[in-house]
Amino acid sequence: MVDVLVVGGGGAGMAAALSAKEAGATVAVLGKSYPTRSQTCMAQGGINAALGHTGEDSVEAHIADTLKSAQGLADEAAVAALCSEGIEALHWLDAIGVPFSRNDDAQIAQRRLGGASAPRACYAQDYSGLKILHTLFDQCNRAGIPFYNERFLLDIIVEGNRACGVKVLDVRSGEVEVYMAGAVILATGGYSKLYGRHSTNAAGSSGDGHAAALRAGARLSDMEFVQFHPTGLAGSSILISESARGAGGYLLNGKGERFIDECLPRDRVARAIHDQIMAGERVTLDIRHLGEAFIDGELPQERKLAQRYEGVDPVTEPIPIKPVAHYTMGGIEVSADSQTAVAGLFAAGECANHRVHGANRLGGNSLLELIVFGRQAGANAAAAAQSGNRDAPAAAVEAPELEACFNEAPEVDFYTRRDSLATLFYEQVGLVRNAEGLQGALDAVKTMQAELPKMGVADRSGAYNTNRTDFLEFVNLLTVAEAVAEGALRREESRGAHFRGDFPEADAALAVHSLSCIKEEGLCFDFQ
Repeated sequence: MVDVLVVGGGGAGMAAALSAKEAGATVAVLGKSYPTRSQTCMAQGGINAALGHTGEDSVEAHIADTLKSAQGLADEAAVAALCSEGIEALHWLDAIGVPFSRNDDAQIAQRRLGGASAPRACYAQDYSGLKILHTLFDQCNRAGIPFYNERFLLDIIVEGNRACGVKVLDVRSGEVEVYMAGAVILATGGYSKLYGRHSTNAAGSSGDGHAAALRAGARLSDMEFVQFHPTGLAGSSILISESARGAGGYLLNGKGERFIDECLPRDRVARAIHDQIMAGERVTLDIRHLGEAFIDGELPQERKLAQRYEGVDPVTEPIPIKPVAHYTMGGIEVSADSQTAVAGLFAAGECANHRVHGANRLGGNSLLELIVFGRQAGANAAAAAQSGNRDAPAAAVEAPELEACFNEAPEVDFYTRRDSLATLFYEQVGLVRNAEGLQGALDAVKTMQAELPKMGVADRSGAYNTNRTDFLEFVNLLTVAEAVAEGALRREESRGAHFRGDFPEADAALAVHSLSCIKEEGLCFDFQ
């Protein structure tokens, strides 16, 4: 039993844990995997902060760029808080030891990412997220914060509309565990693994926190907005950082022609690449002109990834790329203090929707969100924990969902369904959408939900039963998939990352947020 329980050991979770600890709370962190394997380590380009080293930038410009990228769906007060608090957040990271790259004056180096009006992204070569993540982990260990790894979130324990703990599966032993707390913070990441091999995300980004939050009584918002990164490797979907374009890289079609301003917002660049590919062109990212010394000094990871996974050396050859699902703007609806509709249940990071990204996230704002709102959630959860209920309900140790996983003779292979769902969503709920494709995707999701009793796993072993956890993830993905497809179908307009070929213009009447919640009749949807 602790004051604050953090579910998720990535950047947001560890920032929240440190903040709660600094506020005097006892803290523990539960992780589906291990902290240094979280999706945060995949953020390469940098973290935005208007430090103003060169006089080119300001907090006001950062706010303006973020609102422009969000295309009418961001909360201005939340954006102002994110951008204004970003400077202090950056200095905090610097103070705790993040090894940022430096300019000739020993100031933190900054580069320009897509959609930014000035060089604003502070970076550590092209390992920015990884360096931040490792530094946070070091600080958590130094603070004595315990980590309980390989715990799969089953449900949030709620009594009287107040979160008082969680129920998890210990993947190592196969046992169900209950952790009670005065307040709970979800920092479980995004849901881009809905797109399977067409995503830059780690295997764990399956929307488990979103599904558990729904079951607990929280709401999801803006789930239809999924950002596709313009430059995933063509064969593997592994991310090639936006910093490569920010440094001056060119996007070329098969004729060797540049066809788009590489530093435009991600939605526009990704659709331009998509259009070239649909026209039969092979698209590459060319950084040869930057020179080997620059590439090895500033973009060493991009060179290694291209060599290892695509078989090309970007010093001498252009890199084959394609757009891939990368970041989910939608998430668990939270208030200005990072609390969900369930008292004592907070959310931060990619799993939360603070309404700062709107229809299209500005490059460099994701790492900033992790720190600013992670720290806020930690402090607020520590305060809320003082009035929390920590008595575990008797039913909390029961786990009927685990028994429901088992099926001695499954008639339907859920792995096949999972793979087909990923391809279907990439093709019909991806960069370009229309009513027919979206309805087909939604129908397919509901068919799979109806087939769940025919699926499951025959293996009843306890320790490291990966078939069981894979199935639990698939069930959660179907819940998330329904919210995404329903929102995309009902939003009959084009806005940011959501582009409808049958409704190519924005509709002022739809500058509103989509909401999903669970009622007796199932998943319900509305606009707010």
